[in-house]
Amino acid sequence: MANDPISQFQISKIIPIENVGGLDLSFTNSSLFMVATVAVTSLFLYLTTANRGLVPGRLQSLSEMSYEFVASMLRDAAGTQGMRFFPLVFSLFMFVLIANLIGMFPYFFTVTSSIIVTFALAILVIGTVVFYGFMKHGLKFLGLFVPEGVPGILVPLVVAIEVISFLSRPISLSVRLFANMLAGHITLKVFAGFVVSLSTFGVLGIGGAILPLLMAVALTGLEFLVAFLQAYVFAVLTCMYLNDALHPSH
Repeated sequence: MANDPISQFQISKIIPIENVGGLDLSFTNSSLFMVATVAVTSLFLYLTTANRGLVPGRLQSLSEMSYEFVASMLRDAAGTQGMRFFPLVFSLFMFVLIANLIGMFPYFFTVTSSIIVTFALAILVIGTVVFYGFMKHGLKFLGLFVPEGVPGILVPLVVAIEVISFLSRPISLSVRLFANMLAGHITLKVFAGFVVSLSTFGVLGIGGAILPLLMAVALTGLEFLVAFLQAYVFAVLTCMYLNDALHPSH
């Protein structure tokens, strides 16, 4: 079990709260690390901006860089009108990034390796797009499914394709993040397990463990990069989808 690469994703109950209206509302390790993610993110932003100065220090600069990074991403994808969604996009970016980074610590739970968590985030994004799209444009929002310049005879086929594409967005958005974090952590755990297993075979085993150890170190560095890249990809796709709510006819 110590070298089982799947055991790190097991959901375990910390505070059982069962049969509440037929629902299981137990506080799990996943819940704990989601709370920890929000707490760490909030604490980081508060501490880095509490004593703001005209000339920012290192921590304040890091916080301001995060702000400008997301703001420029949103402006590029959705224009200046997209800044009304900045709190949502920034919150999602920081949550996914910090959750990914926390998951890199040994014996910590990786929240974004759970498909239900990533799917909930994706549904939040798509739900916002649909709600705001209809609220602002009414039935004109349905123009999103009929691109301009399409010949009338092809409209039914194009509409069907666009609807399927739109409905697949929450699936692709959630699976992309979930699969990358899951695969990366499994691969890292497998090579770390090789190191432990080979080390038990004496001097020869220790010599043989050097290669998987080097691979584990390299994969650790790669996983830190993936942690940032997946947060970026999730945020930039969110910006692109929100642009459809602002400009459904484009």
